[in-house]
This record gives sequence, C-alpha cells and structure tokens, in this order.
Amino acid sequence: MNLLLKHAEMTGQIIGIIPARYGSTRFPGKPLASILGKTLLQRTYENSLRASALSDLIVATDDERIFEHVRSFNGKVVMTSEQCPTGTDRLAEVLSLYPEWMHATAIVNIQGDEPCLNPLTINLAVQALVNDPQGQVSTIVTPLLNEEEAKNSSIVKCVMDQQGNALYFSRALIPSNKTNSFKNGAIYFRHLGLYVYRPSFIIDYQKLPSTPLQLEEDLEQLKVLEHGYRIKVAIVEQANIGVDTPEDIHKVEEWLCKQNTFL
Repeated sequence: MNLLLKHAEMTGQIIGIIPARYGSTRFPGKPLASILGKTLLQRTYENSLRASALSDLIVATDDERIFEHVRSFNGKVVMTSEQCPTGTDRLAEVLSLYPEWMHATAIVNIQGDEPCLNPLTINLAVQALVNDPQGQVSTIVTPLLNEEEAKNSSIVKCVMDQQGNALYFSRALIPSNKTNSFKNGAIYFRHLGLYVYRPSFIIDYQKLPSTPLQLEEDLEQLKVLEHGYRIKVAIVEQANIGVDTPEDIHKVEEWLCKQNTFL
C-alpha cells in the first residue's frame, strides 16, 4: 500500500458510506436484487470492505427492508430520513448521527449499485485526496474507448488539467473537435460515480446554492467546480459494471462467471 495511504489510516479515519434507496424509477428494489445467490447491495458492501484504505464502512438507507437485510449479513447500517434529495445529503445526515466522523480524514461516497467494484478503485480515489492536503474532493475516471458510449448522454465525460484536476464534466462528448465527431486515439474519460470528501466539505456543500451549469447538465459535481473548488481526479484502467436496469444483472452474472468469482 502507498505510504501516504498508510499514514492517513494512522492519523485519521477514512469512512466509507453506501447510500441505498429501495425506490428506483428504472429498477425498483434494486439493492435487494439477487446476483448468483447474493444481493447487489451485499456484493457492493463486501467488495468495499476489501479496500485497505477504509477504516469503517456503513450503509445509509431510508428503507426498513434494506436495513434488516444489511443486518442479516452482519453489515453496519443506519436509518436516515426519506427526505434526503441526494446521496450527498444522506452523507450529511450520517455525519450528524456520527459526529465523531467529522474528524475523519475523509468520507468515501460509494454507489450502492456497483457489485463488481474493485477495492483498489476506492484506494486510488482516497489516495488522490490524501495526496492533496488542501483538496476537498476527489473522484475517479476511466478511459472511454467506445464511440457508442462516448455519445451516450447518460454516461458522464470528464476533462482534466495537467495536474489531474477536473476542468469540466459533461453529458456531451468532451473534448470535442471541429466536426463534433468521435476520434479514434483521442483521450476521452468516463466519470465513475465514486467521490471522496473532507467531512467539513459535505456540510459546506449543502449550503452552496445551485449553479447554472449544474442545473443545465443535471450534474451535482459541477456545482463544486462553479463555486471555485477543485476536484482531484484519479484514473483507473477499467470501468466497473454498474447496475441501472434489471437487464444489467445478467451482464454482472456473466462477468462474475468469467472471473470465476461467485463469492
């Protein structure tokens, strides 16, 4: 493990929080969907536990079914309000319930629909923030090589400066060119929805007013940039297989079978 990560573990906690909602427009009950004998949420939780950077991990939910399920596999879980409009708001509520975590080195917001999440992805995102003492937020991207995905507005793209700070996030293809076409060999990056925050920033973020670009693109992270904060970006070579629809379950099961990973 990187010595900076080890130092962070020694000097302060790094807390992983998995916001989990039962309701979903495209896939109601998604966290409890079965994948080769385990639920999507349990697989996400157990993979996250393998991240050496984390000193604690908890699921935050507003649903009793999810709460009881996490307890059934001896996971750590807390009930939060149904009124939380975003995952970040749910993180803030968890911090109000665990005030000692306000002194943590970092809080990791882990998407609950990532059953194939590589624990090293969490470590890299944490390391990006630990390496930036003045930084408030870090996240993860992966190279985007497929033209169909590049033009998919549900896949968020990111461009960075030479120091690895995010310049912009967009649903459109960025960087673009004069012909507005996908260019083989060009460097495109897909944003993965994992964030690492300083605890105090989570509270500050709630107080920030919405911004024009955030509302236009419907991307929360643009509010961070528009208010002048940096987002440090780490790069992983391969994207995780996320679950957005019931059809994605089959893709995950196929991937697990190919990896010979059934646990």
